[in-house]
Amino acid sequence: MIKAVIFDLDNTLTDFMRMKENAVDAAVDAMVDAGLRFPPAEIKRKIYAIYEKEGIEFQSVFDHALADLLGEVDFKIHAAGIVGYRRAKEASLVLYPHVKVTLIELMKRGIKLGVVSDAPRKEAWLRLCYLQLHHMFDFVTTFDDTGVRKPSPKPFQRALDYFQLQPGQAIMVGDWPERDIAGAGELGMVTVFARYGDTKGAKESGADHDINDVFELVDIVDKLNAR
Repeated sequence: MIKAVIFDLDNTLTDFMRMKENAVDAAVDAMVDAGLRFPPAEIKRKIYAIYEKEGIEFQSVFDHALADLLGEVDFKIHAAGIVGYRRAKEASLVLYPHVKVTLIELMKRGIKLGVVSDAPRKEAWLRLCYLQLHHMFDFVTTFDDTGVRKPSPKPFQRALDYFQLQPGQAIMVGDWPERDIAGAGELGMVTVFARYGDTKGAKESGADHDINDVFELVDIVDKLNAR
């Protein structure tokens, strides 16, 4: 009997990479307008190289990029970049189609909802609040709550412990086979690969189910619980 569905956040509930690309583009345009005399493509390469090294959630990326490009942080340019980034981020942070109706249908069936994310706690909650999902989830755990990232079993086990469930009573939904699917599957959770959010072109997910639309989850839960 499935009693909980646990979601990854980025690229499962929201198109994080599209948001990130739009926000970086806006930040670069704003910094160029503020006096950063480098080709936009070069600035973007520098920013993404820092993300590649430090992680996609690295909060000091513009400080490092400006220090590398200029030898110092010009705070007029820095501030312009941050404002451009934040405005574009808020405009671009949207849910995938059918997310809210899926969550509502699961709640109607008495299914508990959770989030397991590798994002920092503050950023995860900011995204959930922007998306107006913060009241819909019974439990949220982030990197800051466990100190480890998926596929470590620790964040998945933390969710199971909160709901007081055995692994087979919960579904994990995520877009990253090597992290979301492998980590949850190792514990024995039912796994669902969000192929619609896959940015890496996975051919074989290793999940129990692959979905191309998040609403397919409702049918999966209904069929599993009918058994």
